Amino acid sequence: MEASEVKTAADARQIIEERGLDYIKVGVFDTDGILRGKYMSRDKFLSALDGGFSFCDVVLGWDSDDQLYDNVKITGWHTGYPDAAVRLLPETCRELPFEEDSLLFLAEFIGPHEAVCPRGTLRRVLERAAGLGYRVSAACEFEFFVFEETPDSVREKAYRDLRPITPGSFGYSTLRNSVHSEFYEALLSACNEMDMELEGLHTETGPGVIEAAIAVDEALRGADKAALFKTFTKVLAQRAGWMATFMAKWSPDWPGQSGHIHISLQNQDGGSVFHDPAQAHNMSDAMRHFIGGQQALMPELLSMVAPTVNSFTRLIPGFWAPTAATWGVENRTCALRAIPGSAKSQRVEYRIAAADINPYIALAAAIGSGLWGIENRIEPDAGIVGNAYDKKVPTKRSLPATLFEAAGRLKRSKAARELFGDAFVEHYAATREWEEREFRKAITDWEMQRYFEII
Repeated sequence: MEASEVKTAADARQIIEERGLDYIKVGVFDTDGILRGKYMSRDKFLSALDGGFSFCDVVLGWDSDDQLYDNVKITGWHTGYPDAAVRLLPETCRELPFEEDSLLFLAEFIGPHEAVCPRGTLRRVLERAAGLGYRVSAACEFEFFVFEETPDSVREKAYRDLRPITPGSFGYSTLRNSVHSEFYEALLSACNEMDMELEGLHTETGPGVIEAAIAVDEALRGADKAALFKTFTKVLAQRAGWMATFMAKWSPDWPGQSGHIHISLQNQDGGSVFHDPAQAHNMSDAMRHFIGGQQALMPELLSMVAPTVNSFTRLIPGFWAPTAATWGVENRTCALRAIPGSAKSQRVEYRIAAADINPYIALAAAIGSGLWGIENRIEPDAGIVGNAYDKKVPTKRSLPATLFEAAGRLKRSKAARELFGDAFVEHYAATREWEEREFRKAITDWEMQRYFEII
């Protein structure tokens, strides 16, 4: 049996027995989109297929640096960091191409912790879509920089003077991808083996930057693929003696790294909800209202798609990143790009997102706000033609300028609470406020250079 054929607990048992595996890798994605996992013995895994297993709930109570939040309710010193219930997801079974004949299974939190579980949050949004008669398809595309560095060397250099694998600006370069064909081929092969096939892979403009477009799928599977792609691209790079980063922006000299999300809706029979050839740009009323909801709620949900302090360094004019909640038809200067086409290809590109997203949470925001727009028949502004950076937009379309401000907008959002639940909103907003509080403790190079002698 192949990993891609596993759909049920019975299938999972069969493949483990066929391969004679003693240990299986399991993992769950945390609030920052980091895969937290372990090897589980065969007997423990087979038992967990029926009854689930326990995972220390600290993974929902700490940040990306394993520092404990002091402002969340679901877990903390006040609860004693107990185990939380987790369910295995047989349908997420994947080959591990770097570990011969080994398998990976994803899991998600259940019980009280399900309310703040990133994957569970997206699943609830998709259940809302199903209740409206829709199926959701989605795909992410990521830009990431690759460096001739190691985890040790970047620390020794204090993250300065890092050496990208290639110099200069050379987008869509056949030269670059031929010189480094071994890495490209290894990445393409690993993605195929792990059921996260790429539609495209090419160099982008900048030193050592690559863009990957993941093939479209049902939205929850699409989020799994996106989250796994980020994890295992970094694994592959480090195994080659390199490092890949999905930071929103690592250098002031180069554009930030996007994490654009493509979304479409289908009826239960598979027909397009967005495509209407009788209307301008083939845009159905549902597609227009979907965009209207995304535009209206973007300022309130921004922290879900710009989740780090670094995210906000990318949202400046002239660097291919949106600066307001705008939309346009085939307009890459806007936060939302309506893409006309056939019934199969008609979709919305959610361009505000960077490569640092947690795909589950970002997709929940992008899809949830669109569904809210359909439910409430929200009309978008007139689509922008030309350079969105040069247009004056209404104040209500302005975006929060900091992560702390964005988290505050999320906490106050009635729509967010309706879409994602009070527990998620309170927990997630608190984690983003923590993130900026941690940043405020730092003394940056810029501050030292600007103030040390002169002030």
